[in-house]
Amino acid sequence: MLAIASITGPIFILIALGYWVTWQQWFAQANIRALGQFVITFALPAMIFRALTRQSFVEVVDLHYLLAYALGSLLALGLGMLFARVVAGHDFRLSALFGLGMSMSNSGFIGFPIVSQLLGAKAGIALAMTMLVENAVVFPLALILLESHDASGKGWGHLLRQVGGRLLRSPLVIAISAGVLCSLAGLQLPGVFSKVLELLSQASVALSLFVIGGSLVGLKTSGIVRRISPIVLGKLLLHPLLIFLLLHFLLPVPAWLQMAAVLFACAPMMSIYPIMGQKYGHEGLCAATLLAATVTSFFSISGMLWLQG
Repeated sequence: MLAIASITGPIFILIALGYWVTWQQWFAQANIRALGQFVITFALPAMIFRALTRQSFVEVVDLHYLLAYALGSLLALGLGMLFARVVAGHDFRLSALFGLGMSMSNSGFIGFPIVSQLLGAKAGIALAMTMLVENAVVFPLALILLESHDASGKGWGHLLRQVGGRLLRSPLVIAISAGVLCSLAGLQLPGVFSKVLELLSQASVALSLFVIGGSLVGLKTSGIVRRISPIVLGKLLLHPLLIFLLLHFLLPVPAWLQMAAVLFACAPMMSIYPIMGQKYGHEGLCAATLLAATVTSFFSISGMLWLQG
């Protein structure tokens, strides 16, 4: 247990630090958002691109990993929607938010800092494949489901162009695409550019955890614990279980990749979940869910590390 605490402890201490300094107003919420924008626009893309260009294409892409993570995430999305629609009786849009919350991990801000402690440089490869699935499959599908009620007015073509344009402009997708192309071509960056990327990469872990903590300030769970519990349990238990079963029985991968996939799936939902909820009138529910999932993910991640030895 001490070994597990040495991995998860620093992660959640940094999250707590980010929360505390923001709560004490040493950092304004606007500053936290700016730091988060830096991480998602520069630091994480730099880390992903650097990791991909330092490996051969065969080491970069594992089709079993991509298929298992995509199928597991889509199953979590579908089961989340089914539960919300049939069992809880929610409308279609709220059901889509349930599914999104259960299937889309905060891989870059919480998953990667944990996986990188266990796998070192290999963590960047696993993160790139995970984010490729999330950004090219899961999130676009969730957006289409959320916006589908408006598609009749504007047309499905407009909706698909909107989602596709957002995907193509994503710094993470650009970094993954460029990194894979460079790996295929066997291109190596000059030393000075490689060093720039290395310095940017080093900023990603601590800053991302600090940002997560700061972004939790002001979120509350009072009064809606029963409503948010299915999303939290689905994200922290069902999603990683589905990924594990697919990788263990149907689509085997090396042990380090299986560990990475399951740990990424153990992470709470993406930090913009409340923003997605706000757009559709469910900010309070999504904010409370994010807070509860982030806090309880300490136990789910620690438990998964213990189970995997």
